[in-house]
Amino acid sequence: MKSRRLALVAILLPGLTFRAATPADASAPACAELNHLKIPASVISLPTRGGVVTAAAVTSAVVSGQTVEYCQVDADLYPVDRSAPSIKTRVALPEGWNRKALMFGGGGYNGTIPALTGNVPFAAADALAPLARRYVTFASDSGHQQGAGAVPSLDGSFGANDEALRNFAAGDALKKTHDASLFLVRRVYGRNPAETYFAGGSTGGREALVVAQRWPRTFDGVISAYPAWNNLAEALYLGHLTQVLAKPGAFPPPVKQSLLYDSAVAACDGLDGVVDGVVSNERGCRFDPRVLRCPDGADTGPGCLSDAQIGAVTAMSTPFRWPYRVASGETEYPGFPFLSGGDMRTPFLGFGTTPPANPMPATSGYGMQYWDQWVKHFLTRDPSYNPLALDPRRPGRWLDRISHLSTIQDRNNVDLSPFARSGGKLLLLHGAADELVSHRSTNEYYDRVRSLLGPGLTEEFLRYYLVPGANHANFGAPAFAAGWDSLTALERWVESGRSPHKPVVTDLTHDRTRPLCEYPTWPRYRAGDPDDASSFACTR
Repeated sequence: MKSRRLALVAILLPGLTFRAATPADASAPACAELNHLKIPASVISLPTRGGVVTAAAVTSAVVSGQTVEYCQVDADLYPVDRSAPSIKTRVALPEGWNRKALMFGGGGYNGTIPALTGNVPFAAADALAPLARRYVTFASDSGHQQGAGAVPSLDGSFGANDEALRNFAAGDALKKTHDASLFLVRRVYGRNPAETYFAGGSTGGREALVVAQRWPRTFDGVISAYPAWNNLAEALYLGHLTQVLAKPGAFPPPVKQSLLYDSAVAACDGLDGVVDGVVSNERGCRFDPRVLRCPDGADTGPGCLSDAQIGAVTAMSTPFRWPYRVASGETEYPGFPFLSGGDMRTPFLGFGTTPPANPMPATSGYGMQYWDQWVKHFLTRDPSYNPLALDPRRPGRWLDRISHLSTIQDRNNVDLSPFARSGGKLLLLHGAADELVSHRSTNEYYDRVRSLLGPGLTEEFLRYYLVPGANHANFGAPAFAAGWDSLTALERWVESGRSPHKPVVTDLTHDRTRPLCEYPTWPRYRAGDPDDASSFACTR
């Protein structure tokens, strides 16, 4: 364990009283005195021009049923390039501090600061949020501000600036935010945290893996949920799917998306030993959408799929490979299974309710809108460029730019040995019915880590759990809304050396539990109450 973990006795020391410093806390400034405090560039390990606290005030919030009083500090971290936006950072410094800190990751293209009163991804209903546990919590907008009127997390216009692009895509803003936030922690409490954690899902899941890889001694424990870790690879896949869905007659409307999902579940639900609306044996599912073919392949109504629609849904589920080299070394994106439940139940995160077009409608799928922003602001840097005109299989003059972007967006090196050897612990989670980030891609990430580091070292620091029926961020009405107190599990592993043992995941919208199985195992029904985890066994 790291030496700072030996100071756990210091957890019993009182935190800062914000209204007035006590004699024992005489060196700690009152919250309001942090206003306009300069943040020196020297305390930030990556290039900046320093920063300044723009607001600081005592506030309170009900968090996990508790009223928590804390000092909320907002700060701007200045870029080196004066034309780039600042990183807007927020820190919550609670009374009765528990000597721990947690950083939240973002989502999509970021552009807003995550709620510091929130919980970690896939949290259990009764799991206390970090701030309720008296963690210092902090986060940032990753170095740019979402434009007014933009669809939340879908404004990529910042990509026109190189420094803003690196802050977001390479993760530079993560370390800058961490360093500035800990400067404020030291200023208020007079010491660094005993443990520092990171938690995020989707883009935040990618950010969790970035901090573990790039700064292996900065965070003691990391929770990475449904991580979009190979961001450029997925963008190319989404571009391919956008082109396919834009073809005349190819787009399956929501009623046909539901038909596809329901048919896939009906065909594969019982493969795990129980019919419960959740397909646990996803790898054993051999559903063929051609069983839904309309007579003669024409679109004859909502009860079948035309040949063009079968082609589109097949493209969704098929690995997309590009016939050229990119500098990151990535060669494909694995696609999604037909039973990605959210894909059909939450069209916004999947196919959308209308086909992609130019201009890109807000009713198209999230991924199609993500591609639109990426093409316009990351790749071509031309806001008028038609995203449907760019074929990711044949990018022509844009190939060199794609290759360059791959070194920024797909820089997740699976060599996590420095993180492991520093004592870091990583909990990796994904839903097998994710409709926006493929769990197959996370499977590949885990397999690469294990292949490189070996099963022994991997087992020392990493657990990967795949949750059948869970979708992206429990959005909408997933077949299984996953809930697990991962933060407590991570604390025990980091602080006491007790790795997770037979964890159980709860369905937050149905009264049932399942064993949380380590990949590649999945829960098979044995006997007993099908709503109770004890009736299942993790099997291959």
